[in-house]
Amino acid sequence: MMHFVNRRAAWRKALHLGVGVLAASALLAGSFDAGAETTYEKIKRTGKVTVGTEAAFPPFEFIEDGKIVGYGKDILTYIIDDMNVELEQLDLPWQGILPGLLARKFDFVATSVSVTAERVKKYAYTVPIAEGTSWLMKRVGDDRIGSVEDAAGLVVGTQLASAGEVAARAFEENVLQPKRGEGYGELKLYTAFPETYIALANGELDGVIQSVPNLAVLIKNQPGMFELVGPVKDQHYMGWVTRPEDKDLRDYLSSQILEMRDSGYLYELQDKWFGFRTEIPDSGYLPPGAH
Repeated sequence: MMHFVNRRAAWRKALHLGVGVLAASALLAGSFDAGAETTYEKIKRTGKVTVGTEAAFPPFEFIEDGKIVGYGKDILTYIIDDMNVELEQLDLPWQGILPGLLARKFDFVATSVSVTAERVKKYAYTVPIAEGTSWLMKRVGDDRIGSVEDAAGLVVGTQLASAGEVAARAFEENVLQPKRGEGYGELKLYTAFPETYIALANGELDGVIQSVPNLAVLIKNQPGMFELVGPVKDQHYMGWVTRPEDKDLRDYLSSQILEMRDSGYLYELQDKWFGFRTEIPDSGYLPPGAH
């Protein structure tokens, strides 16, 4: 019995020491986390920044003569010049960009991300860079579609995992089915928006849902092919995003965008790339629950 008691006492002592070691380790880890370097601090220390972009989203980001150009690229150039750092800009499929940010494959997203109720809970948004309201576009002369409600029973396309898909599904559920008693004939999803334009032109689709600046510029550049029908969602905006813990980086990016807005340079870029101007608000562009 005495031998057993001694073993139990020894076990309790070892357990006590183990808990102490674990507590000390946790304290040290907490101290390390509290003083850990932020992404913004890392960028300034290393003099390098890596961003994720989808260069298949004209006029915001697209490839021309082998280089990424566009409205968003000009904004990024302004910011990189202010940061005075070396830029690595990754051109990635849209479906991998937001997951890649959370996986720390790059420092922030420098491509247009539409504000949605789901996304604001996962990512920290900058102030808007442009309006991103989703509209329906049709082929010129398609008399079947006089209003957005006429999309019921037709084949509509948008980009997979985009705000266009969110808007398209919400419009079907909240407008088409209650008002018309039916949804789309089919909702087709594509890897990139340029594929939807080709499908619409060749008759594979009856309509495309995307943000209005993109559609307006497409119509301007390809006159006589497409025309806007109307919005399928209330006004909303597009911005860039960081990881939720990188609010110092998000705030810096926002300050630069607002600096461009207040100087008038951002509107000059809108004139250049859109041919019209969109409002850039200071507040009220994020739904509840945003970081």
